[in-house]
Parts: sequence; C-alpha cells; structure tokens
Amino acid sequence: MPGRAWYDVAPSAARLTGSLRDIGYEFPTAVADIVDNSVAAGATRIDVTVEFDGEDSRVVIADDGDGMSAGQLTEALRFGTRRSYRRGELGRYGLGLKTASLSQCRMLTVISRSSRSVARMSARQLDLDLVEEWDQWVVVDPSPQDPVVRSARQGLAEGTGTVVVWQALDRVLPEKRPSGGWARRRLETLAARTSDHLSMVFHRFLEGSDGLAPLVMSVNGQKLRPWNPFAPQEPHTSELPRQQFEIEMAGGVGLVHLRRFVLPPRDRFTSAAEFERHSGPLNWNRQQGLYVYRANRLVQWGGWGGIRGIDEHTKLARAALDFDNDLDTAFNINVAKMRVSLPAQLRQILEAPVNELCVLANDAYRRAPRGSVRPVPADVNASPEVRAATHAAATAGLALRMAAMQADQWVAWERIEETLRAQSPEVAQLLGLDR
Repeated sequence: MPGRAWYDVAPSAARLTGSLRDIGYEFPTAVADIVDNSVAAGATRIDVTVEFDGEDSRVVIADDGDGMSAGQLTEALRFGTRRSYRRGELGRYGLGLKTASLSQCRMLTVISRSSRSVARMSARQLDLDLVEEWDQWVVVDPSPQDPVVRSARQGLAEGTGTVVVWQALDRVLPEKRPSGGWARRRLETLAARTSDHLSMVFHRFLEGSDGLAPLVMSVNGQKLRPWNPFAPQEPHTSELPRQQFEIEMAGGVGLVHLRRFVLPPRDRFTSAAEFERHSGPLNWNRQQGLYVYRANRLVQWGGWGGIRGIDEHTKLARAALDFDNDLDTAFNINVAKMRVSLPAQLRQILEAPVNELCVLANDAYRRAPRGSVRPVPADVNASPEVRAATHAAATAGLALRMAAMQADQWVAWERIEETLRAQSPEVAQLLGLDR
C-alpha cells in the first residue's frame, strides 16, 4: 500500500481458536466433516473408532485415500487452507478438518502417506494448549513414540491413506469423572448416533453411484448399511416425473434437480421392521419433506423449506433436491455443511411440484391411491392460449385438492370428486381429477 501507513492486526490465535470451537458441530456432524475429506481423497474404505479409555479416550478416523505429503499436511492444518475446490468436491471453506475436530477435542493429530511405492509418512499435531500458551498459529511434529502415532503408522504400512486422531476430548467427556460409567455410556451412545448419521448423510456413496464401487465404512468395526430416505427397494414406493430447474447466479445459471417420492403406508411395506427403519432418526412426521444434496452428500433433511408445513397426512412425502458446489453461494451453505437456505426464486418454483407430491402422499396415507395429478396435455396443434388454459385448469384442480387437505375436509372432497367424475367427466379431466 504505497504512500499509506499499514498495521499488522493478525488475530490472537488463542482467542480466535476458542471462538472457532463453537461454530455449531455436534459429535456426528463433526465426524461427517472429516469423512468428507476422506471421500474427496478417493478413499474406498473409511473406519471410525470411538475408543473409551477414561481421560485417554480417543476418536480415530482412518481411510485408504490418496494421502498427503508433508507440505500438504502442514497446509491442511492451516485455518483457511490455501486451496481451491473443484466442481463436485465436498470441501468449501478450508476450515472443516480443524473446526470439526477442535469442536470435540483439544488435540488433533494427523498421520498421512501419499506414496504407494515409498513407505514415507508425515505426521503433524495441532495442540490447543500450545496455541494458547504461545498465542501463535502453530503445528508441531508429534512424538514418534506416541502410541497413537505408532499405531497409525502400522495401519498405513500397506498403502496410502490418512489417519485423523482426536485426543483430550474435553467437549465429549465430562470434566468430572471422565473414567466413570456415565462417560463410557456417553461414548457408546455417540458412536451409535454417528453410525446412524453417516449411514444417512453418505448413503449414496455407500450404495455406489456414478459407476463407482460402493464405499465401505464402519464404526467400531460394524459395517454401515446405507439409509436411503426414499426406500427404493420397496416395491410400492412410487416416484413422480423428475424435474430440473435453472437458478441464476453470478456468471450464469446453475442446475437444480428434483426427484419426488411417495413411500408406502405401513401395511404396504415389505415388513414392519423396514417401515420402522425408514422412519428415520426424526421419525416419520419430521422426516417428511425436502432432502437437500450437495455433490451427492446429504446436507439437510426434513421439513419443506418454508413452502408448506409438516402434516401427519403427508408424512409419506419425501423429495430429493440436488445441487453442485457451484451453487453454494445461492444456497448459502454454512461452514459445518449442515444447513442451507432455499433461494427465493427456487422456493417459488417448487410450490407446485411440492403440492402435487403432498396431494399424492395424502392419498397414500388415506389408502385411496390415485394416478398422479398432472395437467392433461393439450392437442399439439392447439393454440398457445388453449394450452395455457388447460394448464391453468389442472393447476386449479391441484389447488382445490390442497385446500381440501389443509382444511381437513378430504372425505367431503372425495365425494365432490366422485360427483364431478360422474356428472361432468370433461370438467374432472380438465381439473386433473380423473383416475
């Protein structure tokens, strides 16, 4: 800045790291953020171990991905990593490894190997006690005699990969009696919740997608089974036609894809156990709604994003909304990758397809299945005015059905539909009410 005085006002490392610990991670979401890095590194296997050992309890997340060189590892532990993210990558701000880890622990150790032919490994440690003592952004080489480091090196002896270790779990273990039975049970509970969370958030990777082999993931030695919210293996799950929308953004437009599903009611699931399993961690009512995916990774689920409210009669309705990381700004994704905001233009576009889905889910809930509600196509030779009028009539029929459902007058509405179909079939067809 020629001709102007300037001053270095670098933030206090001790104070800022304390603030960054409170971004808002829970234990399962913090683990998921580390798993993002493993997926981005091309891992085919990821093992999470939550090990209780009193004050020495630890969490280990190991993968067989590409690994990092010594320089890459040091850079990875920088707050605000100096790297860009390609389209389709799960990273965003260059903070996840640090903020997710330190939200749960005071000591983060990373051991990595990037060469398949040379068994050279690098290790770095970020210790909050040292950061606070020196008030500097520093990482150190951990002691090679540290049992954690030795164990990680043994695990990487056969090939590339990275091992992330959390120690000094001050945000996880109780300050008093960290070796007690309550502390042990807490870690067991957190491990179970983490299994459920990872099975849901990464279900597409666990199932295998885009021609890739399924990712193998385990928690405490138990292989995870993907939890797909749309129950595609159930023969009575129905899917509406897929839709695609364009969202304006700086420099052009981005694409958003919508898939809508109506799950079967209890008596049409293959078993009561599968019905209960698909109720999800929030249970049926709160699991209805939009499932928002960023680069195939689930980032938000449940609820209708302000389009409509949750209703017992529409609990079988679920929809997948997909966008890639080029639309991050439009969706206002947060650091922890747990929350997005639907762009205003998209929310308006989604009203009609969401209402259509909810009408069909209401039918399924009341065990009165019907064909999909859709505009009756006008004659291809019809004028634009006629086609527009046909679409408007079908939209009006959908609005009438939604109003009957929301007013809790569905039984009366069914009688009205039956009367229309009997006495005025042409009107019923125009309104999209024909079976």
